[in-house]
Amino acid sequence: MPDSSTGSTGSTGNTARPSRRTVLAATAGVTTALAAGGTVHAAAGGPGSRHDAALRRLISRMTLEEKVGQLFVMRVYGHSATDPDQADVDANLKEIGVRNAAELLAKYRVGGIIYFAWAHNTREPHQIADLSNGIQKASLGLPRGLPVLISTDQEHGIVARVGEPATLFPGAMAIGAGGSRSDARTLGRIAGRELRALGIRQNYSPVADVNVNPANPVIGVRSFGSVPETVGDLVAAEVKGYQSSDVAATAKHFPGHGDTKDDSHNELPYIHHTREQWEELDAPPFRAAVAAGIDSIMTAHIVVPALDPSEDPATLSRPIMTGILREELGYDGVVVTDSLGMKGVRTKYGDDRVPVLALKAGVDQLLNPPSLEVAWNAVLKAVQDGELTEARLDESILRILRLKARLGLFKDPYVSHADVDRHVGTRAHLASADRIAERTTTLLVNENGLLPLSRRRHKKLLVVGADPASPSGTTGPPTGVLAGALTELGFTATALSTGTAPSAAVIAQAVAAAQEADAVIVGTYNVSATSSQRTLVERLLATGKPVVAVAIRNPYDVAHLTDVPAYLAAYSWTDVELRAAARVIAGKADPRGKLPVPVQRADDPDQVLFPVGHGLRYR
Repeated sequence: MPDSSTGSTGSTGNTARPSRRTVLAATAGVTTALAAGGTVHAAAGGPGSRHDAALRRLISRMTLEEKVGQLFVMRVYGHSATDPDQADVDANLKEIGVRNAAELLAKYRVGGIIYFAWAHNTREPHQIADLSNGIQKASLGLPRGLPVLISTDQEHGIVARVGEPATLFPGAMAIGAGGSRSDARTLGRIAGRELRALGIRQNYSPVADVNVNPANPVIGVRSFGSVPETVGDLVAAEVKGYQSSDVAATAKHFPGHGDTKDDSHNELPYIHHTREQWEELDAPPFRAAVAAGIDSIMTAHIVVPALDPSEDPATLSRPIMTGILREELGYDGVVVTDSLGMKGVRTKYGDDRVPVLALKAGVDQLLNPPSLEVAWNAVLKAVQDGELTEARLDESILRILRLKARLGLFKDPYVSHADVDRHVGTRAHLASADRIAERTTTLLVNENGLLPLSRRRHKKLLVVGADPASPSGTTGPPTGVLAGALTELGFTATALSTGTAPSAAVIAQAVAAAQEADAVIVGTYNVSATSSQRTLVERLLATGKPVVAVAIRNPYDVAHLTDVPAYLAAYSWTDVELRAAARVIAGKADPRGKLPVPVQRADDPDQVLFPVGHGLRYR
C-alpha cells in the first residue's frame, strides 16, 4: 500500500515561503555535495562521479515505496496544495483517493506533479506560484522529503496551460513559418523564465515531430513543419532557450508522431515508415535535441512496425526506447511517457501492465496514469515479484534526481511573488511575442493587390468565421479579437461568429451583414471538402464584396477555397497571432512568413498547390 505517513504541510503562499535553511536541512547531504562541485547536467554524458555518489546515497536511504512514487508524475485538482475548492476535493477523492496535493504527496510520494488549466491549477500567476510553493513545502516536510519536479504543457500556439497575463507566443508551425532560430531561442528563454518564476521547472515542449501528413489530427500546427532538418534546427534553438532559463525542455513525441492519421488520445496509431524513412524523416529533430543537451524526451503512443515488429506502442517498446533512443542515439537523460490515460497506450495491455512494461522498455517517468493506485501498486508488485529489480528503479530515479539537481531544486525549490512580478507577462516580453508573431504571418494569395486593405476604401469591415474555444487562456473569440484589432488600426469592424459548421440560417445572416460592409474577413478552421465553411465563403464571394480569408489553424484550408482573392495563414487563433494578422491586413506590417509545409491541391493531392517556402510580400 502507499506510504500514508504525513508531514507538516502548513499554509501556502508567499508569506509562508520556507527559508533556504529549511530546504538545506531537508536535503543537506545532497545539497552540500552538489554545491561543492557545481551544478549537474542531465544530458548525455551525465554528471560527475561526486554528484552521482551523493545522489546514490540519497537513493539508498529511500524505501521501496518512496522509490516507486518518485517515478510518477501525477495530476491533482485545485488551486492550492492544502485548501482547494470543494469541487476539486471531490474530484481528487474520486480519481486519486486523496483530498489535495499535500495528501497526494504524503500517500504516494510522487516525484512530479503536472499542471492543467482544467484541473484549476493555473488561475493566475501569484496563485500558481503559491501552489508550487505549497507542493514543495508539503513534499519537503515528509520524512526523507524530496523537491517535486513540477511540469506542464506550455507549447504555445494551440496548446498552453498557463494563459494571460503570462506571455503567449506563436505556436511551432508559426515559428517554422518565421524560420528564425533566434526567435525560437528567444521564445524558449522568455517562456522558460516565466515558467520558472511560477515554480514550473519541466516543460513538455518543443514538439519534435515532423508533420508530413496534412490529415494528422493531433500534431498539425504543433509541429515546426515538414522539413526534418529545419524542424531539428528550431527544436535545438528552443531547447537552448529553455536551458538558459534553467527550465527542462522536453522533445516529443519519440520516435515521431508526424505521419499519423489517427489521434493517440483516442486510438493506437500506426506509422508505416520503413527504417530508412524513419532515419530520413523522423529521427533528425530528436538527434538535434540530443545534441543540444535536451533534458527530457517524451514517448509516443504509436506503433512503428519497422522499428519494433512486436507492434507494441513505442512507449512500451524496449527495442525503441532502449535500443534506439538510449543505445543508438546515445541519450541518457530523462524519458517521460506521454499521458498513460490516453487510449493509444491502453488498447493492448491493461492499466496494471502499462507502467511496468514502460519501465521495462526503458522510460523513467510515468505520466498521469488513469488510476494512480492501480499503476503505483502494479510497479510495487512487479519489484516484489522480481519482474522488475530495485536496481532498475534506481537507474531511473538517478536520472530524475540528476535533473532536479541540475535545475537547482535541491538548493532552493521555492519562488516568490516578487519574481512573478519581475518576469511574468512583462511589457518587454509581450512586445517580443508581438514582434515574433509579425514575422510568422504568411500571405498565400493576394490577387490584384487586394491586401493591404485601405482604410479609405474598406472602412467598414465584417469579420465572420469559426470561433473555437480559446486554446490557451487568451481573450478570444477569434472573430472578436480580429475585429477589435482592426478597429484599433483605424477600421470600423463588426464581429459575427459563424462557427466551424455554419448552418444555412447563419450563412444567410452573414451574407445579409456583408451587404453593409466594404470588405469581409473570414476566419477558416480546418476546412474539408464537405465543410459548410466552404458554402459560407462561396456565398460571401457571390456578394461581390472583397473577401479576405485567414486560416486560423491549418494552412491547408486554402486548398479548398481557391477562389478567395486574398488568403493569410496565421497558424493559430491565439490573440498574439490574430493581432499580427490584423496588422498585416491593415498594412501596418509586411507579411514575412514562408510556408513550412507544402499545401497540396484538394482535387489532386499528388500535385502541390503551394510549396514549402511560399509566401508573398507587399514590398
